[in-house]
Amino acid sequence: MIIVAATDFSTRSHRALRQAGLLARSRRAELHLVHVVDEDQPADLVRMEEREAQRVLVEQIGSMPELHDARCYPTVVKGHPFDGILRAAAAVGADLIVMGGHRKQFLRDIFTGTTIERVIRGGKYPVLMVNNEAQRRYERVLVPVDMSETSAEAIRIGLSTGLLEQGGATLLHAFSPMAKTRLISSGASSAVITGYVESERHRAMEELTSFLVTNEFGTRRWSLRVGEGGPMQIITRAVEEKRPDMLVMGTHGRSGLLRALIGSVTEEVLRSLNVDVLVVPPASPKLGMAKEAVASEPKA
Repeated sequence: MIIVAATDFSTRSHRALRQAGLLARSRRAELHLVHVVDEDQPADLVRMEEREAQRVLVEQIGSMPELHDARCYPTVVKGHPFDGILRAAAAVGADLIVMGGHRKQFLRDIFTGTTIERVIRGGKYPVLMVNNEAQRRYERVLVPVDMSETSAEAIRIGLSTGLLEQGGATLLHAFSPMAKTRLISSGASSAVITGYVESERHRAMEELTSFLVTNEFGTRRWSLRVGEGGPMQIITRAVEEKRPDMLVMGTHGRSGLLRALIGSVTEEVLRSLNVDVLVVPPASPKLGMAKEAVASEPKA
């Protein structure tokens, strides 16, 4: 396993490095510590910042207890932060990028997003955003799912990276009883409305169970939870009640202006909830086609 941990030498980044170190040690992974130097400045200043960044990275590898006994490699690249991180990840064939939660600049974020959002949008790598102090393992994990292949991929990556362990994971699904408003406006009794909502809740739970079985997660001991309401509302409520250590979420691919200007549920979670989040992009189309090709091959 190959992990890239991006740092701007802030306190937020220190937490991310510590968590990346613990993960690298537990998985016996390569850990590449990456700092990006802004190249839009005089060449002498760029060279000076490169040397200083390299020195600080080496110093952190020696001084952070969580990095001891991990295979650490300091890397300094030039460019814009999100582009430099993605290039560094591509160069080493990263399986995971770890970053600290970044300061939000409201007006700028509306149009361009934070660095971590741009890394997620522009790349093909799972990204772990670390908001809290490093911990040896994530014991209380919340996994919001919408029954899509993207949600299934998020679970697979969570399991393969060792960040998601079945014993402490709760799968969460939000459902909206479509006919509830019509029943209320037509004057239906509270008993009828309650019965309808409960039937929809039962159906949502059956769909969640079917999703697990279809994706071969059914034998795992998940805790299942369905909630009535919009996805962000249900996720926020569950975070407040369960106090998870981490969320594991997929993100749906978008392009152009839609990707730049319209926030998804995952992006809203990244911006508003103070919890570590593992964000997993959709599986590569080429990988998906390869799987289909293997499945369709005639048996000998």
